[in-house]
Amino acid sequence: MPSPSSVAAAPRPVPRPGPPARRPVPGPSAGRARVPKPGAASRRPAAEAAPTLPELQVIPAAREAAVERADETVDLLLDAGRAPGQILVLTTDTVHPWQQHEQSFGEDRYWSQLDAADDVFYAAADGCRPVRREVVVLAVNGGDTATVQDAMATALARATSLLVVCGDAPLPAPRRPEQ
Repeated sequence: MPSPSSVAAAPRPVPRPGPPARRPVPGPSAGRARVPKPGAASRRPAAEAAPTLPELQVIPAAREAAVERADETVDLLLDAGRAPGQILVLTTDTVHPWQQHEQSFGEDRYWSQLDAADDVFYAAADGCRPVRREVVVLAVNGGDTATVQDAMATALARATSLLVVCGDAPLPAPRRPEQ
Protein backbone atom coordinates (compact mmCIF):
# COMPACT_ATOMS: atom_id res chain seq x y z
CA MET A 1 0.00 0.00 0.00
CA PRO A 2 1.47 3.28 -1.00
CA SER A 3 1.85 5.95 1.59
CA PRO A 4 -0.56 8.84 1.41
CA SER A 5 2.22 11.29 0.71
CA SER A 6 3.50 9.36 -2.29
CA VAL A 7 0.22 9.22 -4.16
CA ALA A 8 -0.22 12.05 -6.58
CA ALA A 9 -3.50 13.77 -6.30
CA ALA A 10 -5.56 13.63 -9.43
CA PRO A 11 -6.59 17.03 -10.72
CA ARG A 12 -10.18 17.90 -9.99
CA PRO A 13 -12.37 19.24 -12.72
CA VAL A 14 -12.88 22.98 -12.12
CA PRO A 15 -14.92 25.36 -14.27
CA ARG A 16 -12.76 27.47 -16.50
CA PRO A 17 -13.26 31.22 -16.66
CA GLY A 18 -15.31 32.30 -19.64
CA PRO A 19 -15.64 35.65 -21.32
CA PRO A 20 -16.50 38.51 -18.92
CA ALA A 21 -20.20 38.92 -18.28
CA ARG A 22 -21.84 42.02 -19.71
CA ARG A 23 -23.00 44.31 -16.99
CA PRO A 24 -26.21 46.25 -17.47
CA VAL A 25 -25.73 49.88 -18.39
CA PRO A 26 -28.36 52.47 -17.45
CA GLY A 27 -30.36 53.86 -20.34
CA PRO A 28 -31.67 52.33 -23.52
CA SER A 29 -29.52 49.70 -25.13
CA ALA A 30 -28.10 50.48 -28.53
CA GLY A 31 -29.23 47.20 -30.04
CA ARG A 32 -32.86 47.22 -28.94
CA ALA A 33 -35.53 49.56 -30.11
CA ARG A 34 -37.94 50.85 -27.49
CA VAL A 35 -41.35 49.30 -27.94
CA PRO A 36 -44.16 51.78 -27.24
CA LYS A 37 -46.73 50.77 -24.68
CA PRO A 38 -50.39 50.61 -25.65
CA GLY A 39 -52.07 53.98 -25.39
CA ALA A 40 -48.81 55.92 -25.21
CA ALA A 41 -49.33 57.54 -28.61
CA SER A 42 -52.63 59.06 -27.53
CA ARG A 43 -51.06 60.99 -24.66
CA ARG A 44 -50.21 64.62 -25.19
CA PRO A 45 -46.88 66.02 -24.04
CA ALA A 46 -47.00 67.82 -20.70
CA ALA A 47 -46.53 71.22 -22.37
CA GLU A 48 -49.71 70.71 -24.39
CA ALA A 49 -51.79 69.26 -21.55
CA ALA A 50 -54.79 71.26 -20.48
CA PRO A 51 -53.99 73.40 -17.44
CA THR A 52 -55.56 72.31 -14.19
CA LEU A 53 -57.59 74.73 -12.12
CA PRO A 54 -56.21 75.82 -8.78
CA GLU A 55 -57.88 74.87 -5.52
CA LEU A 56 -60.43 77.52 -4.49
CA GLN A 57 -60.98 78.67 -0.91
CA VAL A 58 -63.46 81.38 0.06
CA ILE A 59 -63.10 83.31 3.31
CA PRO A 60 -66.26 85.29 4.02
CA ALA A 61 -65.62 88.92 4.87
CA ALA A 62 -67.31 92.27 4.54
CA ARG A 63 -65.78 94.58 1.95
CA GLU A 64 -64.33 96.73 4.73
CA ALA A 65 -62.55 93.71 6.26
CA ALA A 66 -61.43 91.96 3.06
CA VAL A 67 -57.90 93.42 3.07
CA GLU A 68 -57.44 92.49 6.73
CA ARG A 69 -58.59 88.92 6.00
CA ALA A 70 -56.20 88.79 3.04
CA ASP A 71 -53.32 89.86 5.30
CA GLU A 72 -54.25 87.17 7.83
CA THR A 73 -54.37 84.63 5.01
CA VAL A 74 -50.89 85.64 3.82
CA ASP A 75 -49.57 85.23 7.38
CA LEU A 76 -51.10 81.75 7.60
CA LEU A 77 -49.64 80.77 4.22
CA LEU A 78 -46.18 81.94 5.26
CA ASP A 79 -46.48 80.12 8.60
CA ALA A 80 -47.47 76.97 6.69
CA GLY A 81 -44.22 77.11 4.73
CA ARG A 82 -45.09 78.98 1.55
CA ALA A 83 -42.26 81.12 0.23
CA PRO A 84 -43.11 84.84 0.03
CA GLY A 85 -42.34 84.89 -3.70
CA GLN A 86 -45.07 82.30 -4.32
CA ILE A 87 -47.84 84.67 -3.18
CA LEU A 88 -49.66 87.39 -5.12
CA VAL A 89 -52.29 89.55 -3.39
CA LEU A 90 -54.83 91.29 -5.61
CA THR A 91 -57.50 93.83 -4.66
CA THR A 92 -60.74 94.64 -6.47
CA ASP A 93 -61.05 98.32 -5.49
CA THR A 94 -58.78 100.42 -3.30
CA VAL A 95 -55.15 99.34 -3.54
CA HIS A 96 -53.57 97.53 -0.61
CA PRO A 97 -51.69 99.81 1.82
CA TRP A 98 -48.47 97.88 1.18
CA GLN A 99 -48.86 98.50 -2.55
CA GLN A 100 -49.20 102.24 -1.83
CA HIS A 101 -46.04 102.08 0.27
CA GLU A 102 -44.03 100.25 -2.40
CA GLN A 103 -45.23 102.55 -5.18
CA SER A 104 -44.02 105.56 -3.18
CA PHE A 105 -40.47 104.51 -4.17
CA GLY A 106 -41.31 104.71 -7.87
CA GLU A 107 -43.07 102.58 -10.45
CA ASP A 108 -39.88 100.98 -11.82
CA ARG A 109 -38.82 99.74 -8.40
CA TYR A 110 -42.38 98.54 -7.66
CA TRP A 111 -42.66 96.46 -10.84
CA SER A 112 -39.10 95.12 -10.51
CA GLN A 113 -40.26 93.42 -7.30
CA LEU A 114 -42.87 91.53 -9.30
CA ASP A 115 -40.21 90.27 -11.69
CA ALA A 116 -37.81 89.33 -8.87
CA ALA A 117 -40.47 87.21 -7.12
CA ASP A 118 -38.60 87.44 -3.81
CA ASP A 119 -41.49 88.71 -1.71
CA VAL A 120 -45.27 88.79 -1.51
CA PHE A 121 -46.46 91.12 -4.27
CA TYR A 122 -49.51 93.38 -3.90
CA ALA A 123 -51.41 94.81 -6.88
CA ALA A 124 -54.81 95.91 -8.10
CA ALA A 125 -56.47 93.09 -10.02
CA ASP A 126 -57.27 95.36 -12.96
CA GLY A 127 -53.74 96.76 -13.19
CA CYS A 128 -51.42 93.85 -12.49
CA ARG A 129 -49.05 92.72 -15.19
CA PRO A 130 -49.54 89.14 -16.38
CA VAL A 131 -47.74 86.89 -13.95
CA ARG A 132 -48.51 83.49 -12.47
CA ARG A 133 -47.89 82.58 -8.87
CA GLU A 134 -48.61 79.41 -6.95
CA VAL A 135 -50.99 81.24 -4.62
CA VAL A 136 -53.22 84.22 -5.35
CA VAL A 137 -55.14 85.91 -2.56
CA LEU A 138 -57.98 88.10 -3.86
CA ALA A 139 -59.30 90.74 -1.46
CA VAL A 140 -62.82 91.68 -2.59
CA ASN A 141 -62.76 95.15 -1.07
CA GLY A 142 -65.20 96.89 -3.40
CA GLY A 143 -66.27 97.32 -6.98
CA ASP A 144 -69.44 96.44 -8.82
CA THR A 145 -70.38 92.90 -9.81
CA ALA A 146 -68.70 93.11 -13.22
CA THR A 147 -65.47 94.45 -11.69
CA VAL A 148 -65.40 91.69 -9.08
CA GLN A 149 -66.11 89.00 -11.67
CA ASP A 150 -63.31 90.35 -13.86
CA ALA A 151 -60.99 90.31 -10.84
CA MET A 152 -62.02 86.71 -10.12
CA ALA A 153 -61.18 85.73 -13.69
CA THR A 154 -57.82 87.52 -13.43
CA ALA A 155 -57.02 85.85 -10.10
CA LEU A 156 -58.01 82.44 -11.44
CA ALA A 157 -55.73 82.92 -14.45
CA ARG A 158 -52.81 83.93 -12.21
CA ALA A 159 -53.03 81.14 -9.59
CA THR A 160 -51.33 77.84 -10.37
CA SER A 161 -52.07 75.98 -7.13
CA LEU A 162 -54.39 77.89 -4.80
CA LEU A 163 -56.81 80.81 -5.09
CA VAL A 164 -58.08 82.29 -1.83
CA VAL A 165 -60.95 84.76 -2.14
CA CYS A 166 -61.41 87.01 0.89
CA GLY A 167 -64.84 88.63 0.78
CA ASP A 168 -68.11 88.20 -1.00
CA ALA A 169 -67.46 87.39 -4.62
CA PRO A 170 -70.38 86.78 -6.94
CA LEU A 171 -69.67 83.47 -8.57
CA PRO A 172 -70.91 82.94 -12.12
CA ALA A 173 -74.18 81.09 -12.41
CA PRO A 174 -73.82 77.43 -13.37
CA ARG A 175 -74.42 76.75 -17.03
CA ARG A 176 -77.39 74.65 -17.96
CA PRO A 177 -76.79 71.82 -20.40
CA GLU A 178 -77.93 72.63 -23.90
CA GLN A 179 -80.82 70.57 -25.18
